[in-house]
Amino acid sequence: MRRRWVKVLVIVVVVLAALFTTVDRIAVHYADKEAAQLAKEKYGYGNTTDGHLDVSIEGFPFLTQVASQDFDHVSLTANRFTVDTMNNAQGGYLNVDRLHLDLRGVTVTSLAARSAEANLATGTLTLSYKELSEVLTRLAGHGGPLQVSRAPGSNGQAARVKVSGTVDGTALDATGTLLAQGDEFSLTVPGVDRAGMDWRVGLPEGVGFEAARATADGVEISLVGHQVRLGSSRFGA
Repeated sequence: MRRRWVKVLVIVVVVLAALFTTVDRIAVHYADKEAAQLAKEKYGYGNTTDGHLDVSIEGFPFLTQVASQDFDHVSLTANRFTVDTMNNAQGGYLNVDRLHLDLRGVTVTSLAARSAEANLATGTLTLSYKELSEVLTRLAGHGGPLQVSRAPGSNGQAARVKVSGTVDGTALDATGTLLAQGDEFSLTVPGVDRAGMDWRVGLPEGVGFEAARATADGVEISLVGHQVRLGSSRFGA
């Protein structure tokens, strides 16, 4: 009889554990979707039809983290969203290939305001040479298509890129600089006289560009932030 009760108890524990795990996973899936929607609304990461935004709240059990309103690790990945030049220059829209953020030590500061803070944020933003070539061609005006590719000499927050093609009937073979500072990056190319080749990216308050480098596939900009404000800003909603 005793063995039978032990067996029954074990089965009950296993079933309850399975139910808890199921409920926990359903809850985290719902929270991931809600967080992604907030990021779209706040930072504009979902402003294209072919873009994709994913937020993942790591750790188990999720419900325990909810109860404490503390989360060890939250990651955000946004693919193919658009940023425009800071002066809204015609044709200045640029598709960002990928933005990835890892948020550590996230604490919910206000449920009503839907805001939180993270102790540390790190990540990368990637711009493909294809998209850089297309936007530079549009902004340069008259001439043939311009091609952007990797160049040696990236240093700190300045990535070096090679630009070739034709501008106003003149052949161009120059080395340009993509400079990333704060939440803005600019592209300067000798021989291309066009104002407005600078863009701003919507980032959580406290996150900024740390370094930029030209890779084989595109320009990769690293990001870092401490005591990062998520959701509503200290200076407004």
